[in-house]
Amino acid sequence: MAKKAAPDIEQREKLYEGKAKIVFATNRPGYIVQYFKDDATAFNALKRGTIVGKGVVNNQMSAALFTLLGKKGVPTHYVATLSEREMLCRRLDIIKIETIVRNVVAGSLQKRTGLAEGTPVTPPIVELYYKSDPLGDPMINDEHVRMMKLATPAELTWLKRAALKVNSVLVPYMKKRGLLLVDFKLEFGRAGRALYLGDEISPDTCRLWDAATATKLDKDRFRQDLGGVEEAYQEVYRRLVDRAQ
Repeated sequence: MAKKAAPDIEQREKLYEGKAKIVFATNRPGYIVQYFKDDATAFNALKRGTIVGKGVVNNQMSAALFTLLGKKGVPTHYVATLSEREMLCRRLDIIKIETIVRNVVAGSLQKRTGLAEGTPVTPPIVELYYKSDPLGDPMINDEHVRMMKLATPAELTWLKRAALKVNSVLVPYMKKRGLLLVDFKLEFGRAGRALYLGDEISPDTCRLWDAATATKLDKDRFRQDLGGVEEAYQEVYRRLVDRAQ
């Protein structure tokens, strides 16, 4: 069960609106409210649409998984749940690196390697991408991170270790609920000198397949016009949120 918010929180001016969320200031310095939208985008926003109920699924799933990860020693920005679509979070200075963990070949990894979709990746690999919509979030390496001063060597080492720790927690957790965690994207940020996991963990940021049938239960259904998008998100919600309560 996600934590409830303190009664003295007041939502204030809008700070930022992205493709999937709106961020608001609060009356408490160092804390923000994330509001999850139903808007859906793909291919760097070249494809746009709406997935009814997506905001509720993504907010509630993120809250449940952030809570789980916090108990396992992964620091996250999640503080409390405000409503079906809103969560209270620590305000982070987001590091402009998207960290992707891959357990199974799919998506761009399949295109870059020619390996068949569904090929296991053992051990899992961590990839880095430069968080830049104008550039299309290009893949980068450690030397690029150093060159662009995106993170210190110590921070980058921490990000990779934290990403693999998240993976080690989520893979068995999801497997018990009949889901195969194919790959997922994480974002991290700074609050003072401390580092935290931020953003969200949802069918928008994870590739999730039914463990028995390999049916896709994530945003690939939207990307690939497979249909049944809302139903897939609700099925993930049922397995990971309803079943956990």
